[in-house]
Formats: sequence, C-alpha cells, structure tokens
Amino acid sequence: ASWWVIMETRVVMQREQEEQSSQMSHSMQLSSQIKKKTFTSSDEEASYSDFYPIIPADLMSVKEILNMDNFPRHRTWEILKETLAADEEYHRDKWTLFGNEAEKVELDVIRNQHMLRTRVDTMALRKQAEKKASAHMKYLERLNQKAPDFPIPLRAHTVWEGMTVKLSCTVQGCPPPKVTWYKDGVPLRMADQPWNYSLQQKFGFNSLEIRRCAPDDAGEYKVVAKSPLGEAMTFGRLVVNSYQGAVAGSESSQTPALKLEQEAQFGDTFPPTWVKEGDSLTLQCTFTSALLPFQQDVTWFRDGIQLHHSSTVDIKTVNDKTSITLKAAHKEHEGVYTAQLRTWDEIQEHSAFVYVKDASASVLGGPASPLAVQVSDVNKDYVFLTWQPPSADGASPVEGYYVERYDVSQGEWVRCNVHIQKMSHYPVFGLKEGTLYQFRVRAVNRAGAGRPSKATEPVLTTDPLEHTRTMVVKVDRGRTITITKDELEGQVKAPFPPTNVHACEVSDTYVVLSWTEPDPRGREPLTFYVERSLAGKSSWQLASLDMVVNSPRFPVFDLVKGKQYCFRVRSINKYGVSDPSEPSEMISLGKPQAAPAPPHSVMAIRDTDTSVLLQWQEPKEKDDILGYYLYYSETGKQEWKTVNNKPVTTPRFTVHGLKTRGEYVFRVKSVSRAGNSKYSNESHPILVKSAIYVPSAPSDIALLLCTGSEMVLGWRAPACNGGDPVSGYYLDQRERGMETWREVNVKPAKERQFKVCNLTSGHFYQFRVFAANVAGVGKPSEASEAFLCEKWTMPEPGCPYDLELREVRNSSLVLLWAAPLYEGKSPVTGYLLEISQGDQSDNWTALNEKPVSDTHYKVSGLQAGQTYRLRVSAVNEAGVGCASLPTEPVTAQTQPGTKNIEIGVDDDGFIFLGYEADEMNDSKFLWRKDYTEPIDAGRARAETKKNRAVLIFTEPSEEDLGLYTVEMIDNTNLSSSYDFTAEDLERLKELSWQVRNPLIALKSGWQVEVSEKGDVRLWLQTESLSNAAELRLIFNDREISSTPHRKINFDKAKGLVEILFDQLSQEDEGSYTAQLRDGRAKNQFTLVFVDQKFRQTLALADANRRDHERKSGPYFQEFLSWSVNEDCELIIKCKVTNTNKDTSLKWFKEGVVTQVVYDQSSGVSTLTIPQVTKKEAGSYRAVVSDGRGEDVSTLELLDDEYDKLLQQLSKQCALSASPLRIQSTAEGFKLYCSLKYYINYLKNSWHFKEKRIDQEARTKPGSSMQKVWIEIFNPTENDKGKYTLEMFDGKETHKRYLDLSGQAFADALLEYQRLKQAAIAEKNRAKVTKGLPDVVAIMEGKV
Repeated sequence: ASWWVIMETRVVMQREQEEQSSQMSHSMQLSSQIKKKTFTSSDEEASYSDFYPIIPADLMSVKEILNMDNFPRHRTWEILKETLAADEEYHRDKWTLFGNEAEKVELDVIRNQHMLRTRVDTMALRKQAEKKASAHMKYLERLNQKAPDFPIPLRAHTVWEGMTVKLSCTVQGCPPPKVTWYKDGVPLRMADQPWNYSLQQKFGFNSLEIRRCAPDDAGEYKVVAKSPLGEAMTFGRLVVNSYQGAVAGSESSQTPALKLEQEAQFGDTFPPTWVKEGDSLTLQCTFTSALLPFQQDVTWFRDGIQLHHSSTVDIKTVNDKTSITLKAAHKEHEGVYTAQLRTWDEIQEHSAFVYVKDASASVLGGPASPLAVQVSDVNKDYVFLTWQPPSADGASPVEGYYVERYDVSQGEWVRCNVHIQKMSHYPVFGLKEGTLYQFRVRAVNRAGAGRPSKATEPVLTTDPLEHTRTMVVKVDRGRTITITKDELEGQVKAPFPPTNVHACEVSDTYVVLSWTEPDPRGREPLTFYVERSLAGKSSWQLASLDMVVNSPRFPVFDLVKGKQYCFRVRSINKYGVSDPSEPSEMISLGKPQAAPAPPHSVMAIRDTDTSVLLQWQEPKEKDDILGYYLYYSETGKQEWKTVNNKPVTTPRFTVHGLKTRGEYVFRVKSVSRAGNSKYSNESHPILVKSAIYVPSAPSDIALLLCTGSEMVLGWRAPACNGGDPVSGYYLDQRERGMETWREVNVKPAKERQFKVCNLTSGHFYQFRVFAANVAGVGKPSEASEAFLCEKWTMPEPGCPYDLELREVRNSSLVLLWAAPLYEGKSPVTGYLLEISQGDQSDNWTALNEKPVSDTHYKVSGLQAGQTYRLRVSAVNEAGVGCASLPTEPVTAQTQPGTKNIEIGVDDDGFIFLGYEADEMNDSKFLWRKDYTEPIDAGRARAETKKNRAVLIFTEPSEEDLGLYTVEMIDNTNLSSSYDFTAEDLERLKELSWQVRNPLIALKSGWQVEVSEKGDVRLWLQTESLSNAAELRLIFNDREISSTPHRKINFDKAKGLVEILFDQLSQEDEGSYTAQLRDGRAKNQFTLVFVDQKFRQTLALADANRRDHERKSGPYFQEFLSWSVNEDCELIIKCKVTNTNKDTSLKWFKEGVVTQVVYDQSSGVSTLTIPQVTKKEAGSYRAVVSDGRGEDVSTLELLDDEYDKLLQQLSKQCALSASPLRIQSTAEGFKLYCSLKYYINYLKNSWHFKEKRIDQEARTKPGSSMQKVWIEIFNPTENDKGKYTLEMFDGKETHKRYLDLSGQAFADALLEYQRLKQAAIAEKNRAKVTKGLPDVVAIMEGKV
C-alpha cells in the first residue's frame, strides 16, 4: 500500500511538470471564473462535471482526481504538489501504519461514491422527467377545465311503497367536482341508514338506490356539484304511492328521511376591537349549541394566515365557545381575525378587524414605535435589518432611527448606530459568530427616541454555507461516513483570493460589499481584508482598518458622495494572506431615496352606523410603497387620529369605531422604506350612518277577514327597513301542498293589509310577504299557516291587528292596535288586554277587567328589565273574539337618551310642542292626537329641524286640548306623548302675549354722575339692542336732541343712553324720559331731576369745576395738616404738586412769614415744633404760586382744634412715660415716672392699693417738664403695697405701676434710714461754737 501511494504521488508530480506550461494560463483563468458550488447532483450543473469534480464534492478522493488524465491543472494542485513533496515522509509513515486495512477502507469508499453518484444522477433525471410530466399534465388540465354541469339531470319518479328506486344523474367538469346529495334541503348521510341507501359515484355517473321505499323517503332530492370554477345542481321529486290510497311526496313539506344532529352555528361573535400596544387581547365566539365531533377543530386566522397555539398565542375551544388570546399585542398583530367553523354544508366564517393602538410615548412628544423588523442575509458577523416606519410622528417629524441589538447570553440592549439612520434598513456589522441576537428599532424626532419596536425572534450568527461543506455517505450494513470539505481541502495552506466582489446593497449613506469565498477554501478559518481605491488612482487603502471581517459581507459608511471607488478583498488564514481579488466595478453612494408621493382622490362611502368605507387612488410610482396609513378627524376640529398602525396594502379600508351621526374627514399617507409621504388632501366630509339596503322580512301574517272568495291579510312590518322607508309590500300565495308560489299583486301595497281575491272556497292557502324600498325587494317572510277560505259567520268579532308598542319605559309602555275588520253580529264595544311575562310563555294575565273603548292603552306597573308580550281581544254583545297575534317580546327599559315632549312658547309668541331625538337619520317625525287622529293642518303645523320635531299651534283654544303623541316613522322606539291641559293653555297664552308684546329689559336705571372737571352725565343701560332700535328723549314734555351744551349718545349694541352736560345750570332742572323701541319690544324710563337732588348735583359740579381750575397751576395735593410724632413734637405739613422752577411756597402765621422746610422734589413742606406752648396756637396759611396761578391752604389751630392738638400731645406724652421707679431721700420715698416732656393738659393722679392718694401731710405730688413724682415722708411699714400712676389725656387713661413690697421695700427703707442719719449728722456739724458759725460747714451746706 505504501508503494502504491508513493508511485501515485510521483505520477501526479510528473504529469504536473509536463502540463504546467500549457495549462498555467488556462488554470489561472479558471480560478477566477468558476463559481463556488455546493454538493449537487450532475443534473444541476452538468457543464462543470467533466472538469470540476472536487469543487462540487463528487465524493471522489484526492488520489482518484490526480489520476484522471483529463483533469485541468489548477493552481491548487501546484500547491498540493509542493505540499505532497514536503509531507511525503509523513504520508509514507501513515500508510505503513495503516497498511492494507486503510487501502481496503478507501476502496470501499470509492466504490460507494461511484454507486451513490449513479443513484443521485438517476434520481435527478427521474425527478426532472416527473416535473416535466407534471407540468404538461397541469397544462392539459388547464386546457380541459370546465365548470360543473349535468348532461343527464335527475328526473322525477313515482313508485309504490316497498319498491326499489334508483335516482341517477351524470355530472361532468374539470377538475372533477365534488358531489353532494340533499333531501328536502338537508344533506343526505348514508351512514344513518346504510341498509336502505346505496350511493355510487364513478366516472361522473352518480346514483342513489333506495331499496325499500317508504312514505318517509318521498320528497325532493337534489344533487349539487361544486368545483373552483362554479356550482351546478339538479332536482328530482320522488312520490311514493301507499297501498292505503295516500300519495306521499306530493307535498313539499315532508318529514326528512334522515334525522341530522343539530349542528352548531355562530352565536355571539367578536366585533371590531381596539387594544393598546403591549396589552393582552382576547377574542371569543360562542355557538348556538355544543360543537359536534366533526366541528371541534375551530381554526383562527390573521389576514388569511392560520394561527397556531404557541407561547404567545393561546387558542381554546371548549363546549360551545372558542377563544384566542394574544399575551402581548404588537402592531404586527393588527389585521383581520377570522374564526372558521365547519358545518354539514360549508365552512362558516366570522371576521373582524383588530386595531392595535400606540402605547404611551416614552418621552413627551416622542414618535411611536416602528414595526415589522425583519432580519435577512445572516452571516457570521453580519445581518441586514429592514422595518416599516411608524404611523405617528409625535410632536415633530421622524428624523431617523436607532438600531439596538440584544446578546441573549449577556441580557443587555446595545445601540448599533451612533448616527441616526434615515432609511428603514440598516446593515449590522461586528457581531460575534455563533451567538443568538435579537434586534429592535426606535424612531427619533426632536423630542428624542420613541418606544422600541417589537424585538425580532432570536437569530443565530453562523456561516450560511456551512451545510454545503458536509455530506453523509451510506456504506454497507447501514454504516455512514461523514465527509467534509475541510477534510478534502486539508492540504490547502495559503488561501486563494475571493471572487465576484460587488455591492449587494447601495444606500445614500453606506454601501454593503459582498464577495464569494475562495474555493477551495481550506481547512483553516478564513478572515478578510477589504481595500479600496478612488477611481483613477493606483493606490489602495485598507477599508476594514482594525475590524476583523469574518463574513463575505462588509458595510462601508465613510464614502464621499459623488466619488467612485473600486474595492478588492484578500483572504487571510494562519498561513498567510492571499493575493487581492479582482477589483470590483466602480461603486458610489446612491442617490437619497425620496419619500413616496401621497395618494389622492380620497373618498369616504357610507357603510354602517359606526363605520365608513374609505377608498383612494394610489400614486403613479408605487413600486416602493409598502402600504398606507389612514387618519381621521371630526369635521372642523383638526384633531387628527390614527386609524391603523400597520400599513394597509390595498387602496380601500373600512374604518370602524366612529360616532353615529358624526361628521368626519379622512386623509391618507403612503409608506415606504424612505419614510412616509405627505398627507393626501382631505376627503369630503361624510355623515356616519348606515348605507341603504333592502328591508328585512315582514312577519306574523294574520287572516283578518274572509268572505268565501276573498281574504284580507295583515302582517307586521319588518324589524329593519334598511335605512330607507318601506315603499310597499308584495304578496305571494299557494295552495296547501303545492310547491310553486304565485304572485298576488304586481303593484306594491302601501298599507300592511291587503285583500286577496279570486280564491276558491274550501281550499287552504298559504301566503308570504316581501317588503321593498328604494334599494330593492327584501327577503320573504316565513310562510303563513294554511288559512281555510270559508266565509266567516261567527257571532264574535275577529281579532284586532297591527299591534304596536310606543313609549317603552322602565315601568310602563303604550300599546296601539287596529279594530278588527270583522265585527261579528254586533258592533265591537271594547277590548280586553292580556300580558305574558317572558319570551314564549303561554301564561296570559288580564290587564283590564272592563273593556276599554279606545284602540290604545297605557300599561303600567311593569318591572324594569323584564320581558313581556301582549295581545288584544275584541268584545261585542256575543262575547269575546279570538285574540290577536302576540307582540314581539319587549323589555321594560328606558333607553339611554330618552326624552319627553316639552311645551313652551317660541320667539314669535306661538305655543308649541317640541321633541328632540339623540339619534336622527333621514326619517321624519309623525305627530298624532290621541295616538290615531291626524293633526288638523289648519290648527297646527309640524316642523323638523335637524333632530328636533316641533308642532306649532296657530291659534290655540280648548279644541286643541288633549293627548298628543310623536314618533319617528322609521324608529318607533323613539316616541313620546304629552297631555295638553287647560292650565297649560292659560299659562302659555299669557306668556305668548308677553313674547308678542315684549318689553326692553333694563340693566341699570337712570344714574347721575359728576366728573372731576364738573361735567354732569345722566345715563341708563338696557339689554343689547339691534341696529333698528329707536330712541326719543322727552324733557319736561317736549322732545329734545343734541346741542353743544347738552350732548345725547345712544349705543345700541350696549343698550346705553346718556346725556352729557358741559356745565349744568338751573335751566336743566326737570324730568327726563327715554322712550325706546326695538322691533316689537319697547319701554320707557323717566328721571325726575329736581329739588334737592338737582341742587346737590349742581353744587358738586361747581365745586369740581373750581377744583379742576385750581389744579391748572401749582396746587396743594395735601392741604395743611398737623400730627404729633413719637418724640412728642408737633409736625405741620402740606404737599404741593404741578410745580416748576418758578413756583414759590410761603408760610404765614397770623400774617407773619414763617420759615419752614420745603423739599421741592417731593413737594412736601414741613414745620416742626419741638415743644408746644400756647404761642403755637393761631392761624397758619400756606401759599403756592407761579405765573400759572396760585393755591392757598389754611390751618386754624385754635379752640377745639387746639384742644385736639393738646389731647393728642398728652396721649403721646403718656405713651412715652417710663415705668415707675423709687428713690429714697432723707425725708422718705420719692416715686417718679420720666416722660419726653410733661404738659398740664395731661391730668395725673396717684393711687395706693387701688385708692386715690389725696394730698396730705405725709405725701406731696409734683411735676416738671420731663418728670412726674410723688413724695412720701417718714415711710413706715404701712406704706408697703402697690402704687399706680394714672395719666388722663382727655380721652384715654394710661397707667404705670410699682409694687413696693418685699425686698424692694426693705432696701428702700434701709436707704431712707441711712440718708436720714447722714442728714442729722451733717446738721450737727453746723452748730455755733463760741458764737461763730463754722464757715466751712456753712459753705458746704450751700453747695
């Protein structure tokens, strides 16, 4: 084995040397042109299988390839030659070690490789042939497609009971249609009676064999053939003759032969639903009964894609309900949700739109979250993201986006881009290989970054071509061998250059480069260097810088706009760096992608009472448009709201959740990766109300009268008129047992009763009724019971009919009915009413004991929320007739917004009844009197304004008294009544007279005002008047007008009348009357301006005028006044204003000029007297003057004014008094109080122990300019106690206290005794010695 390997290696090296020169150029070209291939079969790339066996992994060893004569010499094999020579010793040792066993294994591998290749090629050829055959068959099928048809239909059969019958037909169509058999409209199930029924379906021939016919087998049989191209059906009737003489199957209403279980149908379903982003959502449907076994698999869809149970979606179907729950709703979840239920005949569906509203903004004014973040082009360190812009920009337009990534192993969101990305796509580079990542996007505007989008599912970064480098080969005995390209290319050391360098993504801000890895790649991991060069330059720069490029993708962000670049790439592994690749073609940044054009021609169409169908025209350039966002606003408000948060892809959408009778406008935006377009033009306003459609079916057909050849029928109006009044009714009739209906009337019947003529007496007839409006004819009612055409002769009356309910409230309702057409043997004398509680209860209770004569009745005493039915019977002398058909069940409940009729007087003085409805469509109101009588047009007229109906009486009188009712013609639930009484008439007539003869209302009567200049103004004010208002002013019985002396103003808008006198005089005394008229309204107001009121006004006007003239020059702003400050000083001051530099101010007292302080800047002049004496009393005068004039101020400080001064001064002196103090003297105690200064006007008195101290031998009061005191001579213990000084200033008494007791008294007494002893000693020193006095002592005593 070792020898074989060495020899084969030598042969390879020799062949390479011989062919090196001839094959070198061809090999170099081949290395740059051959595409990288995966493990494929030969049919996929047959052109390369001859010369390129190793690259597509043809499962051949290196030895076999090198032994092939026709193998081209690639540069790879040059490297292999060098490597084999260097490693020859290694391989020799290796093969010697394994020996023959290794050679045997290799031969087995080679044999199995050839066998596997043969099988793969055979299978590939077979698949290709089958594919071509299948395509050809499909083509032939399309050519032969044909809608279902019955060349041979079913035919009718009549057989005897117990016989066998075969019903057969032939169906054709391509594709073959599905055939279903029915009996009397019910699917026929063979499994219910397998012993009796045999069904064969073969080659288009369908037959049903009934072995032993019974009367129950009779009926109408139908075969329905369905295919995607259409539907066809055929009918045949089976009649079974009974030996007893009856003919079964001749009537259409036979008992079905097969009893089917009651299948479930949709009951309560989910409506259009709104959910906030991030909240949970649950949709639920209930069914009419428990689901049958074959119905258990209820499926849910969103936008046509089936939903399945997952960690975020919970689907439950239990008993009679199914539900789906989204644990967290996102914008991607918005759309049409559909629940599908299988029934015997078909698959039923219920669908409704789910709107996902924006969650609260993360910053005030921030944008909403983007949506539909998608990850594509996943590589080892690179992914490409796309998303859709949000519908709501926030307070300012969206400027761009931030992209964030989340490493699942680290658990932290990291921003990918530093600068805002304007477009809705971004290449994310620099990821870690083999790591799970999630991505999300935030929109950014001026307010900041908005809420993040829904995160993507985790994405694993890996080599997308890794699976192509591995293959598993089966060998004998079930063993497998895994072969990888790494093993086959293990000898490759230095890497080859990449190929096909090009731009796979071009934006206006970046370019994404893509290239093909070298092939063979080698076993060692590869990285890449990216180089770039400006167009026309020969130098190359490293574009990847310090970044490690692991994937054949690289985004370049730093390109200059307008310049072109070439790029090339080098491969790197641990052995070195490859040669550069071939340069790419010229690459430059793309042009900025413009936002799309907005849609146009937005049109809103009526749909339902809460929805509108919106349509628009798409822009011409719509290739890049992802969808559309819709917005709505109430007309005139400009408060725009978002309709959808997931772009709508079609140019039409039904907008739900609108207010009934609300008026809206709409606009639309286009959505693309470049952002949202501008808004389209607004649609025309639309009023939200239901579109018109055909009315529903009438009900409760009753026989009102029969004459033997004629029948009079009545019926109940359809529950829904389709948005337009019912214009008429059509009737069909048939005899009992007949299948075919025959028209009764061609011209529509206007009323809900009709006479059917030309009937045969003794026959039974059935009828059905259709209602019609402008939209067309609705569905027919259910067939009536079979009425016998026989002349009525019973003595009792027939049944009343046309029962209607009005004014349904919580505890009452009103029932109306029509009198029976057949009275019996005597006229109808009254009616008896019965009531039943519940929807279908037959327990009827009488409402009235005595018959009522009216054809209306108010039922009271009902329980709120309870459901009732009512019926009426007519009474005559013969007795009680048959009862009417019951009313539809009605719930005693006052509807929200229910209003009653109001009565009043309008602006023109007419008495009216008014009724307002919350919901109003194009219907009209109907007024009646006593529920039945029409309104006499000569006595009242009805008007309707928007949602308000008014009945206006022309000349109301007692003839108009009574019960009035109003109802909406198309919605009798909106009804009310009012009893117009004599009291109402009397009260409203008086109010009507007041309205027709109105008085102008007075806001303010005559007022007299005097201005600062002395002008006089007389004025009054009424309510606002129109421009047509008129004024007449009467003064002392004569009309006056404006004069220069007396000006008259009349402001109609304000209702202001004023008379302005420039100078009031005695001639202006008198009475003033203002006569006003405004349309019908009028009034007059009088001012008696005489006597004292006039004289006071005249005097005030003169005084103000003189004062104004005084102020034309310098004047006293504050006249002379006096005050006493805290220092007991008298301050006399004044203040002048309107002065200039020439103004002088002089003071005089008794005519003598007095010097004062004058601050010219403030105008204040002050005279301060520190100590007041009698000489300060007198007359003070201040004069200010200049060339413009003079002003004088005087102050008489005499008599009472002087006394006031003394009193104020005394008060201030008393307030300045200090607390009482004690001073001991040689004679006794001296109690004193200090003051600023003391005046005699301040009367004081001393008290000891609350008793006044009168002057006595032992006490002596005294005072000086600044002190008041009392002396107590020779004090003893009896003088101990509380002393009080009371000072009376003429108005108030001020007190000071001293508690002379305890230690204070002891100390004072001790000091007194000391001073007394000292005085005695001093006195003894002054005695005469030898007749001569001591001169020194005498001198000291004087001192």
